[in-house]
Amino acid sequence: MLTLYDYLDSGNGYKCRLLLAQRGITYTYVECNIMQGETRTPQFLEKNPNGRIPALQIDDGPVLAESNAILCWLADGTDFWPSERLAKAQVLQWLFFEQYSHEPYVATPRFILRHLGRDHPRMAELPERLKKGRDALQVMESHLQKQDFFVSNRYTIADIALYAYTHRAHEADLDLTPYPAVRAWLTRVAAQPGHVKMLPGD
Repeated sequence: MLTLYDYLDSGNGYKCRLLLAQRGITYTYVECNIMQGETRTPQFLEKNPNGRIPALQIDDGPVLAESNAILCWLADGTDFWPSERLAKAQVLQWLFFEQYSHEPYVATPRFILRHLGRDHPRMAELPERLKKGRDALQVMESHLQKQDFFVSNRYTIADIALYAYTHRAHEADLDLTPYPAVRAWLTRVAAQPGHVKMLPGD
């Protein structure tokens, strides 16, 4: 039995929950409240020395960290990660883009606004972060104007990785109105079989 250590409001954790649901895999869910330091305890650090969620424990054995690595492991051998050499590399290309060019400028502003508040000193970061967030959304927009999904015109873990925080962009003060192709893609992703929402009440 797989065990997912996660925080419900984490888009990175949601990526894993979404793929697990779409693959129909049963797992044990363990909530770790990052705002209360629950990923910094000695017990958790034994599982992931980096002290972050998500972390996936594989059958009481190894623990795999980093959301996109977990996606690759869960998707290996399935249509969620194409076997063709170029398509496989293109999925990785978008996974790297998500972590380097997207997540710091969409997820981080969302975290500041939702968990630290508008009077927090880190609000000073937002203008530059949001500018780069809009840049990332424009890259996505240009790509999605030409195809329905990110790789091989079919739904893969590249879409899952980018969907997680993009569909919460409004919580980061990022307006998706200028990105119609992105908005249409969000609708297509949400219509995929086995799709689950990120938070209760969504």
